[in-house]
Amino acid sequence: MRKLILLALVGLGAQLVDGSLGMAYGVTSTTLLLAIGTNPAAASATVHLAEIGTTLVSGVSHWRFGNVDWKVVLKIGVPGAIGAFAGATFLSGLSTETAAPLMAVILLVLGLYVLIRFTTQGLPKGHLGKPLRKRFLAPLGLVAGFVDSTGGGGWGPVGTPAILASGRLEPRKTIGSIDTSEFLVAIAASIGFIIGIGSEGVNFAWVAALLAGGVIAAPIAAWLVRHIPPRVLGSAVGGVIILTNTRTLLRSDWIDAPDATRYSVYAVIYVVWAAALAYSISQYRKNAAEEKAIIAEAEAQQARAEEERQPA
Repeated sequence: MRKLILLALVGLGAQLVDGSLGMAYGVTSTTLLLAIGTNPAAASATVHLAEIGTTLVSGVSHWRFGNVDWKVVLKIGVPGAIGAFAGATFLSGLSTETAAPLMAVILLVLGLYVLIRFTTQGLPKGHLGKPLRKRFLAPLGLVAGFVDSTGGGGWGPVGTPAILASGRLEPRKTIGSIDTSEFLVAIAASIGFIIGIGSEGVNFAWVAALLAGGVIAAPIAAWLVRHIPPRVLGSAVGGVIILTNTRTLLRSDWIDAPDATRYSVYAVIYVVWAAALAYSISQYRKNAAEEKAIIAEAEAQQARAEEERQPA
């Protein structure tokens, strides 16, 4: 019972972070399951089965708060489901450890870009509101879905920074759309794992515990995204991306840094991140009216585009 309560609390915390920042549910939950000795494939299967419920509730919650762009959901979610199914059924035995450091470098660069851009410039003025192309979202979904199923998490860490870096979708809709589309990814990955490994090794009580915690947190996270200023949200997401991928690099075979070095680097990141958040908050207070006007113009532009596409 104690373990189930712990898993429920982990599911609650992981979904609170995932639903408000667009990443971390899979990585957090899978890490805990691996730490207590669960087989990697079974751990990933357990998390994805729980995510079917958490992403459904999260998606509905984000939709109710106006955080979802349904065109983005379909354009990235369907390819993501294909990538997740392929990774779970045919490639689940392939180790992604050698590719992890390279991906961490790419994501670290994206995280730095997101942090600097939103901290120093706020909402992008040139591209916000312009449609995201299928030729960009489809490959992104395939890669993110594959990484998510083979690594036990990765849909948010790959998809969220890439869309944020494009500057075409405001942070809350990026997070809401990524969380909502993850429902398709979770279903496809779960089917793939059931075909590949069956239900052996999957503890359904653990699935239920993770699901219960996540369902409680999902509406709260969607509310937070709706009310946190976009500039601050962008800086927060950028910091999470930088910290997560720096940790991956420092612990990889490429570097294998000693504990003292890693903790020193983490401390520097925390200080810089805190300063960036403080600056973002102060700048938002000064320019709140301008940023709200940018969002309003972007939404009006999207509405006009929708009207033009409607048949006469």
